[in-house]
Amino acid sequence: ITRGSLSRAPTHSSKFHTVRIRKKSPAPSVCILLTLRKTGRNMPRELSSARLSKLLDRGNIPISHAPDAFAALVRPAPRPASNAALRELRQEILPATLGTVPGAEYAVTGQTAATVDATSLLKRSAPIVFGFVLTFAFLLMLVSFRSIVIALKAIVLNLLSVGAAYGALVALFQYGWGESIFNFHSNGGIAFWLPIFMFVILFGLSMDYHVFILSRVREAYDRGATTEDAVAHGIKTTAGTVTSAAVVMVGAFGIFATLPILEMKEMGVGLAVAVIVDATIVRAVLLPATMKLLGDWHWYLPRWLDWLPRLDHGAGSEREPELTPEPAAA
Repeated sequence: ITRGSLSRAPTHSSKFHTVRIRKKSPAPSVCILLTLRKTGRNMPRELSSARLSKLLDRGNIPISHAPDAFAALVRPAPRPASNAALRELRQEILPATLGTVPGAEYAVTGQTAATVDATSLLKRSAPIVFGFVLTFAFLLMLVSFRSIVIALKAIVLNLLSVGAAYGALVALFQYGWGESIFNFHSNGGIAFWLPIFMFVILFGLSMDYHVFILSRVREAYDRGATTEDAVAHGIKTTAGTVTSAAVVMVGAFGIFATLPILEMKEMGVGLAVAVIVDATIVRAVLLPATMKLLGDWHWYLPRWLDWLPRLDHGAGSEREPELTPEPAAA
């Protein structure tokens, strides 16, 4: 084990100090940080280097002492996977050894531990984030357009765009199909933070397109046009704006695909693919097709929700003046 720089930093409580040993060797290792409360006495004999080596069943373990703490850098026994070694260290070795020493507190850190902890935290938070975004989007569409069908269909179409982006990421980066295209070497997965990050960003962008198009459709429908004519009017009047915005965003996101950082490549490609799918297949094909097939059912609202406010989508300000009939010439 090669020891590197030694730094001392206080923890959240002023009663504790932690000594960190950073390893310079690129080989995998686990750093065990132990902290003792200030007692004004020397370190207990149970935490000596020889005692720690015996407890962990390892060779000689170097220890760096401070007035009230020490740190040791321990490499676990070889395991097929680093996650398995980390799990054994946390759940079996440390509780049965250092956990039995009175007054000692320990923690496991390192790249593997940080990744596992961050992934676990995101997994616990993901249902909350997904639920909040979907619920808020549903309520927003329901209040804006007074239609259960529109709100549900908006959720489904937006999830299709996000799902397409996830599929592209898995195919291009996890399976490695895009290695030759984007000049990278696949590591067999994608960045752990990327799925939830992309979900939030893409749902916001997709909802922006959706509201913009449906506002024009609702505007024509409120003027008295049929659903079919209103859909044609909405697509025709928004096609240029939606296409231009999509081109700009695809170009901006595509810049990230040229960077040497793999996570940035994944983010750029995923966002670009999602915008392309959303602006073409979803908004230009699926949205008008489903509206035409559903007809007037597209505006269905149960009677018990009739108390929802009626919002003006621009039809009132642009309504053409009614023409008064002229008397026939004698």
